[in-house]
Amino acid sequence: MNKFFTLIFTFSAILSFAQTTSDFEEYASIGVDSFLNGSDGTNLFTSGNISLDNQFTSFTWGDSWSGWAISSGTNVDSVNFANLSTINGTGYNGSNTYGVSFTSDQNIMHLDNDAAGEVVSGMYVNNLTVAHGIIQDGNQFAKKFGGATGDDEDYFLLTVKKYLGGTLSSESVEFYLADYRASDNSLDYIVTEWTWIDLTSLGQADSLAFSLSSTDNGNYGMNTPAYFAIDNVVTSDGVVAVENVEAKSLFKVYPNPANEFFVLKNLENENAEISIFDMTGRLVYNNILTGTQNEINIQNLAKGTYMVKVLSNEKVASQLLIKQ
Repeated sequence: MNKFFTLIFTFSAILSFAQTTSDFEEYASIGVDSFLNGSDGTNLFTSGNISLDNQFTSFTWGDSWSGWAISSGTNVDSVNFANLSTINGTGYNGSNTYGVSFTSDQNIMHLDNDAAGEVVSGMYVNNLTVAHGIIQDGNQFAKKFGGATGDDEDYFLLTVKKYLGGTLSSESVEFYLADYRASDNSLDYIVTEWTWIDLTSLGQADSLAFSLSSTDNGNYGMNTPAYFAIDNVVTSDGVVAVENVEAKSLFKVYPNPANEFFVLKNLENENAEISIFDMTGRLVYNNILTGTQNEINIQNLAKGTYMVKVLSNEKVASQLLIKQ
């Protein structure tokens, strides 16, 4: 082990990043099957260390909103634009409330307080019932993905970039909310459950910019409904001191050596952050663990020795893992 790598882990055993999870449960008082879209004059929604802009306009023919909204929808059947429910009818892990984005252009998430200028770990995303239904079946304005034969290589793509110091990054994280590009049609899919997006590769950020794109477009832009949902946004809040403990008192890893995956058992019964580093000190994996036992896929890692670091309940521990 080289000196640079030793220094990284000596330091990280004493200092680590505190984190805040924005889960939108501050808005649970809206009740079930309701939403906030700015009609009450609210043009900014906050949760944890993030804030979300909203634009609401009332016309003689009806109301219109864009940006972000808060929803507690449970309707998984009604395919219409007034239904702001996720396709599985809840927030992440069965929670009551979640955020909804509506725009095909840049939709901004501001990082506030200690999260400003820090790294966003990630968030969970999902499709809304309306987007799912129209992608699956089409309507008078939008095509059924795959077309009549099922062979059309359609997709519905979420792209995340960052702003730092007023500059939009060229780097991005992409996540397919629906993907019909496979030559084997049985592999086509629409996301129907809350799925984690790792955003650590974007690095430090002042805000995040979200945009949607689709293969189905017309004279007035994208035909695919420009909606998606977010929940449990995990932000880093700066460096804080944590207690360094032995790995055996915080977590267990098995099998070790491992081939395609290993199981990490969290002994604290708390949410934990796992980071895996190679022998040069490069971060090769990072995620938030929400259960006491998690299967970690390491198929993409080269054979060799890695350091597994776990942060849980203000305690941190590290141990070696061998990938065969």
